Amino acid sequence: FEPFWDPAKVPQLVAAPVSAWKAILAAAPSPDQQQRFTALQQNCHARGVDTSYALFDSSLKAMRKPATGAGFVAVSGDLISHAFPCKYIALFPNSDPEAYRTFVEKTLDYVIDELYGAFPGVPVFVALGNNDSDCGDYRLDAHTEFLAMTGKEVTKNFPVSERESAQESFAVGGYYSIALPAPIENTRLLVLNDIFMSKNYTTCAGKPDLTAADAQIAWLRQQLAEARAVKQKVWVMGHIPPGVDLHTTATKMIDVCGGRSPVMYLSSEKMADVLVESADIVELAIFAHTHMDESHLLQNDGQSGKSVAVKMVSSISPINGNHPSFTVAQVDPSSAALKDYKVFAASSQTGVDAAWSEEYDFARSYHEAEFTSTSVSQLIAGFAADPGAKTQASQNYIQDFSFGYLSPVLTMFWPEYVCTLSNHTAQAFKACVCPAAQ
Repeated sequence: FEPFWDPAKVPQLVAAPVSAWKAILAAAPSPDQQQRFTALQQNCHARGVDTSYALFDSSLKAMRKPATGAGFVAVSGDLISHAFPCKYIALFPNSDPEAYRTFVEKTLDYVIDELYGAFPGVPVFVALGNNDSDCGDYRLDAHTEFLAMTGKEVTKNFPVSERESAQESFAVGGYYSIALPAPIENTRLLVLNDIFMSKNYTTCAGKPDLTAADAQIAWLRQQLAEARAVKQKVWVMGHIPPGVDLHTTATKMIDVCGGRSPVMYLSSEKMADVLVESADIVELAIFAHTHMDESHLLQNDGQSGKSVAVKMVSSISPINGNHPSFTVAQVDPSSAALKDYKVFAASSQTGVDAAWSEEYDFARSYHEAEFTSTSVSQLIAGFAADPGAKTQASQNYIQDFSFGYLSPVLTMFWPEYVCTLSNHTAQAFKACVCPAAQ
């Protein structure tokens, strides 16, 4: 969400309680809105435009009909806009860190409150993304007031029996455990804060530190062990996915077959390894970060055996050139399996007078009864057998990857991209893309 879209309104947002934000944002734009926002974007070297109030409001209204009767809402990170610190400092050059932290917290609160307003009585589960910090992109400290205050907002409508423990773990590192609501049976959602696991992560002081990541992995292991002991199924949600960052690897022209390592999203494979170890109870993993609609599989070094289906959801934000979209899913209440999902996309990137329509339906597009590790494995095997992306399934995936995104990058690198889908380690990816002789 972009609170700086109308820079003249930002001082009002700073001064007002969150409950007054909607009225401020919905008011007519300032006469110089476009000029001042363009200048702000240029000053902060922003690569595109994030979600304005008009787009956010349009998306919330569009969600209500296809998501009638929804059991819960899941937001897999990056609630606030890119270049957030730069834009704030440009408007308030003499502000202090505490005032900045307060504005970040208020922006997060506004987004969460709007989701609750759109779906009254429906729980909202939120993961933090790399932008969702009080000290900068990919920067965060554990055990902070920011995490404690944000955790109270995230968990405020949780059942009393689970709220305290969720707030405690959120205050430590921004992660928590919560039971998925009825009618889904005996299933827990483990929400991770994988900013700490990113290869780009530093503390607020700009120093690398694996302490918070290691503590979170230990917590994840403990939660999975406890779930197994009581025969629970588990969903896992974070923001940054495990695996190869093919876009960065390709744009930097890294010669993987020549001996160099691909760029990875995370600093290690520990999180993916833990999930694969518990694939017997981990029904689904949800990530985002790329802004694109993707289907991945976590497995041991590309070998058959235990595996976890990964759904990466596309974004409302059109900053990467995509049209805004959201995903509505159907879940089998007894098995907690993702039976089907539909993606709805906007006709424009601004949300102004936008028509939202169904982009695709997983079951219809890929002729699969469920989105499970088995079906995703079969889907990826079909892509691998089609290096020229000629089959209908491959063509569907390329089109659905990002509605309205005109770049041919996925077609150009289709075999390499397919290798990222089920080879989350650098070694497995290299074995997939490089000739055996190399």
